[in-house]
Parts: sequence; C-alpha cells; structure tokens
Amino acid sequence: MDIYDVLLRDFPFLLKGLGVAIVLLAALLLIGFVLGMAICMVQLYGPRTRFVQWPLTLYERVFRGVPIIIMLFIFFYGMSGIFDISAFGAAILAMGLRSAAYQSQIFRSAFQSVPTGQMMAARAMGMSKVKAIRHILFPQAARHAIGPWTNEFSSEIKETSLAYVIGVVELTRQAHYIITSTQGNVLTVFAVVALLYFILNRTGNSLLYSLERKLAVPGFEK
Repeated sequence: MDIYDVLLRDFPFLLKGLGVAIVLLAALLLIGFVLGMAICMVQLYGPRTRFVQWPLTLYERVFRGVPIIIMLFIFFYGMSGIFDISAFGAAILAMGLRSAAYQSQIFRSAFQSVPTGQMMAARAMGMSKVKAIRHILFPQAARHAIGPWTNEFSSEIKETSLAYVIGVVELTRQAHYIITSTQGNVLTVFAVVALLYFILNRTGNSLLYSLERKLAVPGFEK
C-alpha cells in the first residue's frame, strides 16, 4: 500500500494523538499557572523567612535544572512503586510541576516590572495588600506576562512529545505505530506530525498575540 494511502487511512489516529497532546498541554499549563502564580505571590509578598522562601527557591531550581525526561521517569517508574499512577497522570504531574517552576518566574518578573510606588499608593489610600494586588498590580502584570508566556506555551507543546517515553499514546507515539506498521516512511510520517505541531503552535500563539493586543493600553507599554 502506498504511504499516502496509509496516511489517509491512519490520519484519524494522528488526530486522536493530537487530541491527547492538547489535553495534556491544557492540564499541565493549568497546573503550572495556578501553582506558579501561588509561588510568585509567596515569593514577592509572603513572609520573608528562610523557612518559607528557601523551599520555594529549591523547588523552582530543581524543576528547572533537571531534564524533563528524567522527571517523567521519576514520576512514572518511581512513584508507581508507592501508589498506582497512570502514564498520563505521571506526565501531567511531572510536566505541570516543571511548568509551575518556569511560570512562577514569568509572573515574578511581570509583577516586578510594575513600579513599587503603585503598591505604596494603593496602601496609602486604604486598600489591603490583597486588594491592591488584585485591582492594581495584577491587571498590569498580566499584560506584561503574556509575551513571555507565549514562549512557555510553545515550549510545553514540544515537550508533550516526550510523554511517549513512558507510554502516553499521544501524537508522536501514534506516528511510531504508523511507521512500524509500514516498515519505514519515517520522513513522510514525521513531516505530517511536524506540520500538526506547527499548526497547533501557530494557532495558540496567534490567539495569545491577539489577547496581548486587545489588553494593551496605548502608550503604556512604551
């Protein structure tokens, strides 16, 4: 059977693998966003004691310094000896916690880019620290974070392909199945896979760029 006939026949499986990759991406980015924002808030506005700050710094440096493929092996093969965990669950945890380490620094830089005098002015007007962060600092920091966050989005799309090493049947593993069944045609199959990743990446980045333009305050960023 011609390779193009095989691709046409098996293309739904590639789309299924792409769907798994998208779900994995959404889950890990959500974990990274929530946990990363929490880490950022504690690092910037939480207690300055070493018992609070040092564990967060250690967490952030460890998860940023260890290759993601090693984290996948630790979370799947290591944790499976303690309790039952699926390959998909291990991938979400490993990648989500790693994304949180990166996103915490993205948000930290975004909040630090807002002049400190704005917090002082808000507190002088009688606002609590929480209200000042919510109504004054966060809207500005969010606009500053979108640009760097697009890089995190693109990086995590590509890293979802590594989940296949612990058995997650996402796009890359589906491609391997097709190559194995056709005894070759590596270039053609992975060219299609690369195109699917590229389309997903460009679509996501286009939406984020549109959001950045929508939220921009004319003259403010300049």
